[in-house]
Amino acid sequence: MKVLVLGGAGFIGAHIVEGLLAEGHFVRVLDRSHSSSNPKVEFIQIDFNDVMTLSEALIGMDVVIHLVSTSVPSTSNKDPVSDVNGNLINTIRLLEMMKDNGVKKIIYFSSGGTVYGHPQTTPMDELHPTNPVCSYGIVKLAIEKYLNMYTELYGFTSIILRPSNPYGPGQRRMGVQGFIGTCINMALKESTLTIWGDGSVVRDYVHVNDVVKATQKALKSDQSNIFNISSGKGYSLNEIVEIVERNTHKKMDIIYKDKRDFDIPEMILNNKKAEQILDWKPSIDIDRGIAKTVHVLSIQANSL
Repeated sequence: MKVLVLGGAGFIGAHIVEGLLAEGHFVRVLDRSHSSSNPKVEFIQIDFNDVMTLSEALIGMDVVIHLVSTSVPSTSNKDPVSDVNGNLINTIRLLEMMKDNGVKKIIYFSSGGTVYGHPQTTPMDELHPTNPVCSYGIVKLAIEKYLNMYTELYGFTSIILRPSNPYGPGQRRMGVQGFIGTCINMALKESTLTIWGDGSVVRDYVHVNDVVKATQKALKSDQSNIFNISSGKGYSLNEIVEIVERNTHKKMDIIYKDKRDFDIPEMILNNKKAEQILDWKPSIDIDRGIAKTVHVLSIQANSL
């Protein structure tokens, strides 16, 4: 299968590309940053709004995996207009180009952490009301609705994955997303970790290798659908710190600051639909996942 991966040089995208290559697919990657040296990958360095290059890149492709996002939850509310322009409008342009080029299958990475808003039930399944409290989640949800429209009107196969909080090797150090990656790197560097609130915020974390497996399952599916991709279990920030300390053998220095308005106290996703329809379920629990990540990051740190 010929797969176009938008955002294939990022944390999740790079892992997905490796998984696709392992299955023998032809992979073309579009990303604004060039971090791939794999000769098996056809890499095109562009911005998401480069209409001409993107249209040419779609020629001959069977499926698009869309991981691009120009914003993150914690900052999206500061400039919602840019969020809409950079993500929603550019994605609609992509869908139009896909239609024109006869590419009618897309796997879209939405957000399991923001599209639902405040939980009415826990864990939340895909039928839970969607009332995002940040622009990032609103735009993700709007894109989902457009995907549904293109499915109904133009015969697209749109598979929407809502991952919880992916983590694992390759997560950008000191990024604005990814508490586990930041926590591990701060522990290894023996630097101070900042936590917003008292550390009681609970999140559902899923290892990136499990996200890759879910993507591989979605690639084989020919039915449009929406799936939570999650561990189905919640851990507080303080519990994550304890697991990281146990695996790094370091006691962390932590500064607790006032909680942020957009931080929902608990977010846990039900993943049973993916298990029943995609034949997918997470295989890496939080202790083993963090241990594997610490091991890789420790080797990288020692090689610098």
